[in-house]
Amino acid sequence: MRLDKFLCEMKIGSRSQVKVYIRQGGVTVNGTVVSNPEAQIRETEDEVCFRGKKLQYCQYVYYMLNKPKGVVSATKDNTAQTVVSLLGNRQREDIFPVGRLDKDTMGLLLLTNDGDLAHRMLTPKKHVEKTYRVTVSHPLTENDRIRLEQGLDIGDEKPTLPAKVELKEENVVLLTIHEGRFHQVKRMMQAVDNQVVELERVAFGGLVLDKGLKPGEYRALTAEEIDSCRGL
Repeated sequence: MRLDKFLCEMKIGSRSQVKVYIRQGGVTVNGTVVSNPEAQIRETEDEVCFRGKKLQYCQYVYYMLNKPKGVVSATKDNTAQTVVSLLGNRQREDIFPVGRLDKDTMGLLLLTNDGDLAHRMLTPKKHVEKTYRVTVSHPLTENDRIRLEQGLDIGDEKPTLPAKVELKEENVVLLTIHEGRFHQVKRMMQAVDNQVVELERVAFGGLVLDKGLKPGEYRALTAEEIDSCRGL
């Protein structure tokens, strides 16, 4: 990796800023001052220091975001704020959301630059669980619950896979599904003559939404959470 790119990924500054720092002699590689921004380094092996402070390179990053309403699950958008932009100065060019939540859907979203992990969590072959807290327009009946749990027709070529339904409050249910079809939760509720009023994802694979995260806030995954995702 180029030295200036490494420093940018470590959030030392912009590309132009880090070039200045390097040329001023503020960066050492394995104890030797390097003044060429284009110098190649082994980012996981070489010891790089900025103004005497050792920089530890991290190849992959993992963040749990509590997505608020009105934000789109994308890296770039011409009209709306994106989930990646919520990371602020911790944003890296290679970070992306794992899957997507609709613009009006809240809750757990994983942001990472680990493409292999993202594939494991999203591939239909794995049937990774996704749990939503669903506020509906009127209470579900027992027959509604049975139909949702058995799988039902939502207008696709085949019925949905069996789901798990847990009644929480009069108009609130926890719905666990194993697919990621377009607007699936909304279409499932429409299939039982109901409507989604509010939708929040509270679990995804081995991750559970941190209740301490307010909408728009995020935190790095713990080592245990990362291992749980990798183990899918």
